[in-house]
Amino acid sequence: MAISVSIIEDNPTFLQRFASTIRSEPGFVLVGTATDGAEGMALIDRVRSDVYLIDLGLPDMDGTALIRHALETHPGANVMVITVFGDDAHVISSIEAGATGYILKDSSQRELVEGIHEIRDGGSPLSPVVANKLLRLFRAKQSEKRSREKSAEPAYTSLTEREIQILRLLSTGVGFREIGETLGISVHTVAQHNRNIYSKLVVRSRGEAVFEATKIGLINF
Repeated sequence: MAISVSIIEDNPTFLQRFASTIRSEPGFVLVGTATDGAEGMALIDRVRSDVYLIDLGLPDMDGTALIRHALETHPGANVMVITVFGDDAHVISSIEAGATGYILKDSSQRELVEGIHEIRDGGSPLSPVVANKLLRLFRAKQSEKRSREKSAEPAYTSLTEREIQILRLLSTGVGFREIGETLGISVHTVAQHNRNIYSKLVVRSRGEAVFEATKIGLINF
């Protein structure tokens, strides 16, 4: 069965090139073209296509509005962006709108044809520069997520085993000297650990430290 394609592109040169490519490819049928957003909306309402090729830089409308309209009107259709814009904002906004393919206008005719076949086979054709950009953005988001998760971790997770030992001994009411003798470390070292405990638990006194430790289950009476 032939793959039906509609093109929404305002540049006459690109529109002619894309249309010629679709018409000359066996198994493709060009069912409609539009040269601006308003015509594109009317085309989508009038014609159901397997694949809509949509330019983002239309004179009267953001192409992402057409992406959303196409997918809302024809849920089983696919949208492939054809654009000169390869920046982060355009890539992300197009994908968020529902586009499943994104190729730049300097792609070859063969890349366009293969992209349409790929998108109908369930793939997501991307120009190499776009694929690299998405990978970089994904890595950046993962790194940001890990940073947020780390900063959101409870303070007690950063307590060392030694600090937990000292915190539990502090809860018994013994002094720094007795703690040092029990653990085989100096009073000064105990005092430093104590300062670290206060800082991590965001407390100012032994009582507050013990209270917080009890709440999070580090100390059981």
